[in-house]
Amino acid sequence: MPEFRPAPARLPAGRRIYAVGDIHGCADRLAALHGLIAADHAARPGPSGLLLHLGDFVDKGGDSAGVLRWMTGAALPESLAVKNLTGNHEVAMLAALEGGPGDVADWLWCGGRATLASYGLSPEAAAADWAAAIPSAHHAFLRGLELFHQEGGYCFVHAGLRPGTPFPAQAREDLTRIRQPFLSWTGPHDFVVVHGHTARAEPEVLPNRINLDTAAWSGGPLTCAVLEEDRIGFLFA
Repeated sequence: MPEFRPAPARLPAGRRIYAVGDIHGCADRLAALHGLIAADHAARPGPSGLLLHLGDFVDKGGDSAGVLRWMTGAALPESLAVKNLTGNHEVAMLAALEGGPGDVADWLWCGGRATLASYGLSPEAAAADWAAAIPSAHHAFLRGLELFHQEGGYCFVHAGLRPGTPFPAQAREDLTRIRQPFLSWTGPHDFVVVHGHTARAEPEVLPNRINLDTAAWSGGPLTCAVLEEDRIGFLFA
């Protein structure tokens, strides 16, 4: 059971959200974390549950193909709905698979080589060959990712929000890539923002945001925040 403490916002009574930070090719850790989540939800029945992934499923780590196989075939508990958000690495991967030279170079630079290796593909091959070799279910998963989820006092996005910009006017680029001025902003947003994208040694819980990227691909844990009513706890794999 997670060790709970006060959270900076709240969910409606009878609701629980499991929010998972940046995965980056850590397939074994993702499977282990899903096991912990399922066990926790079964041990503490009652609230309706949502399993929410904050994006960056691919790149950098050693088994992006395994992550996408798991996400497209995992038998998750029927009691948990699932929602998956897009990160900047999924945006970059999809753009590269379209074959634009600049997009290909950008993806290879930011971690795409590791993803290609996990499929047994060469970075020297044509983008059309990569696209043909990646299973159609993985393409469909990547294209079906959402930009955000809002519930209770929280907004869940991959990277963050641009301070001072009304939420309906937020740009996709900022939702998936922003760091500054979001990270240094100490004022309120319309919601407490739950995000990943910027790695830290441990989760950050601040009055205006919660950061769940704990650098799983480079030796940190894969982190899940457990949010219910006005409290937060964590599961790690």
